Order: sequence, then structure tokens, then C-alpha cells
Amino acid sequence: MADLIVNGGKPLSGTITPSGNKNSTLPILCATLLTDDKVTLHNVPDITDVEKLVNFFITQGSVIKWDRTAGRMDIEHGGFDHRRLNGELPAGMRSSVLLFAPLLQRMKRLVIPTNTKGCSLGIRELDPHLEILEKLGARVSRRDRLTLTLRQGFRGARHWPDYMSVTATENFAMAAALAAGQSVLLNAASEPHVQDLCSVLAGMGAKIDGIGTSQLTLTGVKRLHGGTFTINSDHHEVVTFLALGAITGGEVRVRNTQPHHYDLIDRAFGKLGVKVQHRSDTALVRRPQRLEIAAPFTPNLLPRIEAAPWPYFPVDLLPCMLALAVRARGAVMFWNKVYEGGFTWVQELVKFGAHIVVNDPHRVIVFGDRPLRPAVVEAPYIIRAAVALYMVAASIPGRSVVKNADTIMRAHPRFVENLQSLGADVEWK
Repeated sequence: MADLIVNGGKPLSGTITPSGNKNSTLPILCATLLTDDKVTLHNVPDITDVEKLVNFFITQGSVIKWDRTAGRMDIEHGGFDHRRLNGELPAGMRSSVLLFAPLLQRMKRLVIPTNTKGCSLGIRELDPHLEILEKLGARVSRRDRLTLTLRQGFRGARHWPDYMSVTATENFAMAAALAAGQSVLLNAASEPHVQDLCSVLAGMGAKIDGIGTSQLTLTGVKRLHGGTFTINSDHHEVVTFLALGAITGGEVRVRNTQPHHYDLIDRAFGKLGVKVQHRSDTALVRRPQRLEIAAPFTPNLLPRIEAAPWPYFPVDLLPCMLALAVRARGAVMFWNKVYEGGFTWVQELVKFGAHIVVNDPHRVIVFGDRPLRPAVVEAPYIIRAAVALYMVAASIPGRSVVKNADTIMRAHPRFVENLQSLGADVEWK
């Protein structure tokens, strides 16, 4: 475990180039199992979850060449030997479920222990994944171990899940790409990282219609080929550094953004008094920002930011907005419509002096612009919550400590180095 030592109260200013999107990279890496041809990826983030997946591939006999400095990775699975697999998938990363479809396509039988657990954000169930695999022709046995069997390959089917699940949608796309016939997924997730995976699959020869919408249609092909692809920038990291500029009174520019993804995100910033400008592929927060919560036109309603599956406001970015609200004048409600445990960490913000009322597991009200003080706080195993605790600490003059903050490394390579380049006084200890 590593702690962040923060000497706050300093405006953060400068230019940042964000890393590749973790949530795009992991499913794309899993999708490379669908071909033995060489796949080359650029802008691969050097983060712990990617490291775990790469080590898993190498253990099974795949050849991976990773230039971490250049962010380039060459992947060849021709030597992948499923006989080496003892049933254990990469530990400590929920994204391991993304291996279900490609491993089943390659191995025809997959046996794993039934030790599935939830996570800090709430219950993460396997059922949506198993329903999709069954619908596309797999046989599922749920006894002492979870056994998945695919006797004659995936076959096309139509499926309408209960809710939009990012990873279940990605498993569907990987299974349906090589399925016999046509497959349709209604109520599909459409987040930028889902779009990225689908675009890479299409680049490998998959026939996909509806990318970026709630209905995906795939016509199966006999084989996928290799190719060269670039991972898009992480919109979570883009928002993180823009928010850091705003909360510390600095001026931050972030390059290599995709402006068409930020309309609703910019409006959420605006509700907290922060104006984001876009110039070509660069996003900018100027100094100073008002940090004042905008009153709604409808009287007697509390301003609110609601998060749910895309194209709603991204739930993973709520902590950054919540941190900004602690510093903003006025009151605002945050509504996490996805995770029942998404706000369990806000009591750590109270240690700084923040005034937050927990309504229920999904909603909190922040009364901002209260006197704050440095503090020692404990980061949960939630990436952006740890970031949010750092954000508040960075805005307060004096020494604060964010304990066990190394979960940030799961998604943000060179996080501290980037902060230091913006003028932050922060270090790992």
C-alpha cells in the first residue's frame, strides 16, 4: 500500500497528455485472443490491470512485446496453450470476466472456481454474462465450479438483457463476432470504451452495425485477422485533470481529447460553476473559475447531477464532481443510479470539514464552501474516489495524507509525475 503526501493550496497549471483508456485497453486485449495473427496496439497505458492481463497471456504461451515508454504492444497468441490454464483468471481485477467469451471460443471448455465476489462499489453479478453466453450457444453448469462448454461454436441469437452492462455488452460483441449467423443485442451499453472495442473488432474483420447505440447487430465471420490500432485517450483522466485545475484555481489544458464525448460532462461542470472550453482536440479550464452551484429554473428543486449508463453522465466521474461541489458555493444532490455502495467513502471527505448528508445508498447532498482543513484520510478501493480525496486535499493549504491511494495506479499511469508537472507538491510514500 502507498500513501499520497499532499502539500496543498497550490494552483495546478500546465498541459497534460492523457493516457490510453484503461476501460478500452482491457477488453481490446481480451479480444486479441480471437485471432492468432499479430495485433499491434499503440497508446497502451502502463497500469497494473494491463500488467496482470499481459502476465496471464505470457503464462499461457502467448508472445507479448511491450515497449512501456512508447506505449506500444505487439501481441501474438499463436503459442497460447490452454492446457496451462488451471482455472485461475487474473486476480484482483473484475475485468477478468472479459476473458469468458474469447477463452471459450479458443478452448471450447472453461472451468473456473465459483468464488465470485462483489466489489467496493456494490454487487457485480455474473448472471448477465452467463445469460449472453448461454443465449449464443454455450452450456453453463453452476455446481462446485463454474463450467462453460461450447461444443460447436457460438451461434447467432437475439438477446434483451435487464439492464445496460458494459462488460456484458463487450462479452456479447466478442462472442457474436465469430458466431454462426446474425446476433442482436438490445439494451446494449454504448460507453466510449464499448465503442472503442467494437471499432477494433470491426478493424479485425468483424461485421458490426449500431456502434455507439443501444442496439448492436453482428453478422458472424469465419475468422478475425490482426491489425494495428491506437487506444483512445481516457475521458476519465481528461475530466480528472480539468477538475484539478478548477478546484485549485489553476489553468489546465488537456490534449488528445474527443470533444464529441463531452457535451453532458461539460454541462455537469457548468452546474458547479466551471466552464470548459474545447479547441480542436484540446480541452481547457481557465483561471479563475467561480465554483458556484447554478440554481435550476424550476423553483424549490435542488440542483442535481445524475449518473447512469451512457449516454447519462458517467458514474465513474461522480467523485470528481463531488469533490468540486465541496468547494463550490451552494448545495447540490448527487444521484448514483448504478452502484449501491458508490458513496460509502464520503465520510472521508467529512474529515476535511466537508458538509455532506447521505440520503440513502444512492444519493447524497453536498453543502459546499464550508471551512476546510488538512486531514489524514483513508482511500477506498475505488479509483476515482481516491482521486477525489486527493483533489480536496490539493485545494487546502497545508499537509494532508491520502492513505492507501495506490488504487489510482490501476487507471492513471504517472499520476504523481503528471501532478508534479502541473506544480503540485505531492509524492508517494
